[in-house]
Amino acid sequence: MKIKSFISLVGLIALTGLFSPTDSMAQKQFTLEDLNFGGTNYYKMRPEARYLTWWGDRLVRQDMSSCSQIDPASGKETTLFTLSDINRWAGLMASADQIRHLYEASFPYADRPVVLLQNGREDILVDFKAHKLLRRQERRQDTQARQWNSLSGATAYVLDNQLYVTNAKGESRQLTTDGSADIVYGQSVHRDEFGIEGGLYWSPKGNRLAFYRMDQGMVSDYPLVDIPELDWQPAAGESRTAKAAPIKYPMAGETSHKVTVGIYDLATGKTVYLQAGDPTDRYFTNIAWSPDETTVYLFELNRDQNDCRLVSYNALTGQRLREIYRETDERYTEPLHPIQFLPWDSDKFILQSQKDGYNHLYLFNKDGRQISQLTSGRWVVMEVLGFDRKLKSIVYASNECNPIQRNTWMVSVPTGRRTLLDNGRGYHRAQLSQHGNALLDSYSEPALPRAYDIITLAAKPQRHNYFTAPDPWKGYEVPQYTCGTLKAADGVTDLYWRMVKPVGFDPTKKYPTVVYVYGGPHAHNVEASWNWGSRGWETYMAQKGYLLFILDNRGSENRGKDFEQATFRHLGQVEMKDQMEGVRYLKSLPYVDQDRIGVHGWSFGGFMTISLITNYPDIFKVAVAGGPVIDWKWYEVMYGERYMDTPQSNPDGYAQTSLLNKAKDLKGKLQIIIGLNDPVVVPQHAFSFLKACIAAGTQPDFYVYPGEPHNMRGHQSVHLHERITQYFDDYLAAPKKSGE
Repeated sequence: MKIKSFISLVGLIALTGLFSPTDSMAQKQFTLEDLNFGGTNYYKMRPEARYLTWWGDRLVRQDMSSCSQIDPASGKETTLFTLSDINRWAGLMASADQIRHLYEASFPYADRPVVLLQNGREDILVDFKAHKLLRRQERRQDTQARQWNSLSGATAYVLDNQLYVTNAKGESRQLTTDGSADIVYGQSVHRDEFGIEGGLYWSPKGNRLAFYRMDQGMVSDYPLVDIPELDWQPAAGESRTAKAAPIKYPMAGETSHKVTVGIYDLATGKTVYLQAGDPTDRYFTNIAWSPDETTVYLFELNRDQNDCRLVSYNALTGQRLREIYRETDERYTEPLHPIQFLPWDSDKFILQSQKDGYNHLYLFNKDGRQISQLTSGRWVVMEVLGFDRKLKSIVYASNECNPIQRNTWMVSVPTGRRTLLDNGRGYHRAQLSQHGNALLDSYSEPALPRAYDIITLAAKPQRHNYFTAPDPWKGYEVPQYTCGTLKAADGVTDLYWRMVKPVGFDPTKKYPTVVYVYGGPHAHNVEASWNWGSRGWETYMAQKGYLLFILDNRGSENRGKDFEQATFRHLGQVEMKDQMEGVRYLKSLPYVDQDRIGVHGWSFGGFMTISLITNYPDIFKVAVAGGPVIDWKWYEVMYGERYMDTPQSNPDGYAQTSLLNKAKDLKGKLQIIIGLNDPVVVPQHAFSFLKACIAAGTQPDFYVYPGEPHNMRGHQSVHLHERITQYFDDYLAAPKKSGE
């Protein structure tokens, strides 16, 4: 097996160990309260961040008590207004009405000195040049969905399952009467797959509203249970027993919900529905509007998810106009992004597709004729950030510089010329100004906790550093973080790994080793950000003397279609083979104790964790699996069938990947942890595996968090990671005694 170290310029310090502590500088030790996101000291131990936003093309810093405009070249800040100014100008004299901070101040109009704020109950618009209140509008706190349009001033919201629209005058209209737990309006559909994050879509000028209607009455109920709080005292006559809290959960191969799309016209008060035909076993996603608000575009996908069509509809009548584009794939195609019209040419739009094997940008005219492919190569476009109207260019993020980096680029639509906008290193998340003239670039590198640059877009972009955060871990005992590559089980594909070596690492010693794994679609673990993307828990474990190893196997994101689709119809199998190549590498290292290798992961990583300890019981001695999928036939339709097809069409694949059949092979120590109210990987998975283990005579351990969903929230996350750590301390930390 060939091992190739990945060393970038920014990672040289981290990789050579120069970033590791010395006896003189390593004084303090971390706690989980420092390193875990639910910890009481977590935010003080993160790299210092700045709250920044755009007002048109002017960058504004939002602080507790003031908002200031930033000069991009010098970084000088000029106060626009203070918190006391806003409360005074808005006439918010009563304590209950006052705004408490300015961290969430936003500037909805690029060319007007207007700030939007909230006091918890109201949306408040203030003209900070004229020093006057423009509007106070009640903000209902119990809405199920809400979307405001800054141009029309209208707000769409869902309350008690019904859809409402309030115009700029504050006049409300109820659009629906049949909303219920079965009939869902204005909210995310298709289980949040296909890039869907909501269900309300205003047209560009806010004159029309597109919204989802989901009929899930035919979908089976899944019986979750709510348990009363410990200190809850029931009122007279009220039951103290747990209550049924069923959710609609369509499982792979079973009946799914039906979705339609409605269009509400603010001027006429009329609603029409798109005439898309029978919605049975079809997915409607990536809703987009034409610039003139007369046409709505949808990607329509069959249930097999191998035939995707872009279709246009008349927004006034709902009439189907034409099929604009079609893409098929022998495995699956997955539309994740709506089309985007060019701001300077309303006859052309940008479409994202993996049709050449990698996600790239294509230019089409509105009749569906492809004009050009704007980006190409063995790398992926990760996000379109917006448009520079002056340069007629698209600003986007990609991993062209390196597969584990994210950098910001600009491509000229007329010429196809690409320009790198940032420093070409690290992991960048940029935010484009409203006119596209400037970028706020927030980024980190393996040895750089956090920095902000302001980039002025031009033929020769200008970059100015605004702020670089100090190392918040200075003075603490910090482990060594390294990164490299190894070959996948196919012997060809490079896989990236991260290693966290114990504090005070001694290469002559042998260390207990924990493989942290996720391994599933739409996620990655290894990246060229601070400490190579390492999680706080890894640092905590390294401080306690463990070595951590993390590998992104085939099936994970941002490496192209073949890399992602290698797992099709047999989830977990290719992934395990790749993870075992990582274990093979670990076993070649003299400081890895081969008798003390453990594994931990959550969700898909929980599935991988149990897969590894049962398929390779002589390798993995201890495992902690959180929220694990046990059998894909119990997972949701959209995700499960994309990667596995249905249980009816792929019975061998479902049987091969089911962990029920592996319960008998458990030899080591396994702890399963779930949230009792998990609506994603429902508790049936874990309970069924426990039942299979009882039948097989194997002995896993089990822990449950009542009231918690798929991930533990707040300070309970500290408790969770204490429990995970304790399990490895109990069963993996100590070397085996002679004769054991």
